[in-house]
Amino acid sequence: MRFLVSNDDGVYADGIKVLTRALEELGQVTVVAPDRERSATGHGITVYRPLRTREIKYKNSTAKVYAVDGTPADCVKLGLEALMTTPPDMVISGINLGPNLGTDVLYSGTVSAAYEGIINGVPAMAVSINTWENPDFTYAVNFIKEYVPYVLQHELPEGVLLNVNIPNGIEPKGIKVSRLGYRRYIDVFDKRTDPRGRTYYWLAGEPKNLDEDDPTTDVNAVKKGYISVTPLQMDVTHYNFLEELKKWPVNTRRE
Repeated sequence: MRFLVSNDDGVYADGIKVLTRALEELGQVTVVAPDRERSATGHGITVYRPLRTREIKYKNSTAKVYAVDGTPADCVKLGLEALMTTPPDMVISGINLGPNLGTDVLYSGTVSAAYEGIINGVPAMAVSINTWENPDFTYAVNFIKEYVPYVLQHELPEGVLLNVNIPNGIEPKGIKVSRLGYRRYIDVFDKRTDPRGRTYYWLAGEPKNLDEDDPTTDVNAVKKGYISVTPLQMDVTHYNFLEELKKWPVNTRRE
C-alpha cells in the first residue's frame, strides 16, 4: 500500500511522525506537509507566489518527507500532482493535535488536506486526537493500523472521506459512526489596545456545542469515550431544498 500523509500542525509535529511510523508498517509512505503550523487555514491554496519544497528526514524512517511553504491543501495537491510518481492508495491527514468536531471541519486544515485527496479521486481520512497538550497516541496508532486496511479493502464511495476523532489518554469504549454536531464559538474576539493606542482584535473564544447530548453526534461520541468516525462528502448541495428553490418565482423568470 502507498500513502500520502499531510497535516496542518506542520511537518515537524509529533502527530505526523507517529502517523508515519504507524503507516510504514502497512506500506510505503510519502509525507508532504507544511513547513510550519498552518492550523485553521481551511482549504486555502497558494496562487500568487511559487511553492518551495525542502526534503528532510525523519529519524529511523524510510518515508520520503517534504516540507512545503504552503497550506495543507497545497501540500496534498503538490504531492499528488508533482512529487509522487505513483498515485497513493490513500491520503491520510493527521494526527492532529486537538479535535475536529462538528462545524470545526469547515475551518480545519487537517480536514481540508483530506478533502484535497478526494477532489483528486483518492480515498482519504483525517485523524485528530481530543487534546491540545500531553497527547497519548497509543490508541490512535492501534486504531489506524487496524482500520486503514479495512477501509481500503471495502472502499469508500467516490467523493467521501472519513473524519476520525479519538479520545486522549483513555482506552476507547469502541467506535461510533456519527454525524457532525453543531458547534459554534462564543466570545470570539478579544478587543485590545496596542502601545500606540490603536485597537486590535485577538481571535479567541470557546466552543459551544449546541447538540452535544445528542447521541448521534461526533461531539457526543468523543465526550462519552468513543472513537468517532464521520463520513464527509464533497458535494454540499442541499438536495431537499433544491426542488423547492426552483419553484420560487424569481428563479422562473425568462428574459
